[in-house]
Amino acid sequence: MILCLMAIMGVLTLSAQSLKNSNVKNDAGKEAVLSNIMARRSVRKYLAKPVEHEKLETVALAGINAPSAMNRQNWAVRIIENQKLMADVKDMCRNAPNLICVCAPANGNFDLDAGLMGENMMLAAQSLGLGTCIQTGPIRFLTTDEKAKAFRDSLDIPADYKLLYVIAIGYPDEQPEAKPRDTSKVKYIK
Repeated sequence: MILCLMAIMGVLTLSAQSLKNSNVKNDAGKEAVLSNIMARRSVRKYLAKPVEHEKLETVALAGINAPSAMNRQNWAVRIIENQKLMADVKDMCRNAPNLICVCAPANGNFDLDAGLMGENMMLAAQSLGLGTCIQTGPIRFLTTDEKAKAFRDSLDIPADYKLLYVIAIGYPDEQPEAKPRDTSKVKYIK
């Protein structure tokens, strides 16, 4: 009986220690996530070094794990690694070595889902030491200008989708300071 009680006490002690270690890891994970969110800035200057394919895959995986309405995943993502294509749009895209193009249904019903996806990708990029800058400005040029035809054709966007925004991505050549945030926009209703 005493041996049985000692065994139970040992298991409980190990379980408590395991739970404690788990909480330490969770606290560190929470801290890392919050730190990542607070550190992310829009980067507008990049090194000429293209991002490794494996890192772009990780960023894409983080993106497609974003929540979406009824898990429909109504988005299409195109990641440009082809440097010849990038040369056609580099000036518009902050001279980034790579570009992520995010598309959503043309009816606009799933733009929010695509936005959530973009935030996931930008935070993943930040955690990998990459800089990003989300842009809608180049969209008109990319979707209508004859100079961007080869680029546009390479995207193979589904017929009922539109190019919603692009994310310039690469190794940062600057460390922008945080701009002030207006905390008065947050109201707590008690």
